[in-house]
Amino acid sequence: MAGPAFRAAAVRVRTPATSANLGPGFDALGLALGLYDDVVVRVADAGLHIDIAGEGAETVPRDENHLLVRSLRAAFDLLGGQPRGLELVCANRIPHGRGLGSSAAAICAGIVAARAVTIGGAERLGDEALLELATELEGHPDNVAACLYGGFTLSWMDGGVARAIRMTPADSIVPVVFVPARAVSTETARGLLPRTVPHVDAAANAGRAALLVEALTRRPELLLTATEDRLHQEYRAPAMPESVTLVNRLRADGVPAVISGAGPTVLALAESGAADKVARLAGEGWAANRLALDAGGASVLPLA
Repeated sequence: MAGPAFRAAAVRVRTPATSANLGPGFDALGLALGLYDDVVVRVADAGLHIDIAGEGAETVPRDENHLLVRSLRAAFDLLGGQPRGLELVCANRIPHGRGLGSSAAAICAGIVAARAVTIGGAERLGDEALLELATELEGHPDNVAACLYGGFTLSWMDGGVARAIRMTPADSIVPVVFVPARAVSTETARGLLPRTVPHVDAAANAGRAALLVEALTRRPELLLTATEDRLHQEYRAPAMPESVTLVNRLRADGVPAVISGAGPTVLALAESGAADKVARLAGEGWAANRLALDAGGASVLPLA
């Protein structure tokens, strides 16, 4: 079979930050947030050129080891072949190592861009295949599902195949993120989790995760109860004591707050009228940002 043909024009892809777990929905629930990375990809005659501005500009590699490049390459393999060269321009706004899905954003940007610059790419690589590839690259589907689809997602593995359902969060919910200066690696955070947990804690989390679907979509007044967690947050406290302390303090004030993903960012799900007040509760040492909910997920945008 002949290899694919590529578009001469560059494509621009925007991918949202995401918050996974949301308290009790460990490795299953995700929320897309209105904070974005932008990537412009152009097929070139030869070589690889990467220009990066913003988050990670001083630390991420500018070669084939870049996660975005690895994701592009994996998608091009599925699409039938590699282009002769690539030029990439990255505008990164999602903090790295903070539990806001920066790796999922890079992965999704790469595979969506590869499909967009390949003529007939959408027919060769459908949305379900995108989710499967993104999950393979990320290792779990919770962040990549929310990044690809936007909104509030429930994801799971079915016989080794990633699946996801997208739901629409209630309009009155406003995410507020509290980002600390220090990063914590996902590997470190996962390494603190025990191999087994008490049955009573697992049962409690199952009930809260089910309630969270109702609370996030239709009854936000239940969010404080619905975001209670017994499976991972307290176990991770040694790696992010300030974050767990802030979560507990916010919750004591009646604010539904959780560790975002593997941390150390704290996510509060505030009511629209109280979001500005909530953003002022953290104190020094935190960058507090009131965000929108992202509804569209990864998208191809005009270059202008």
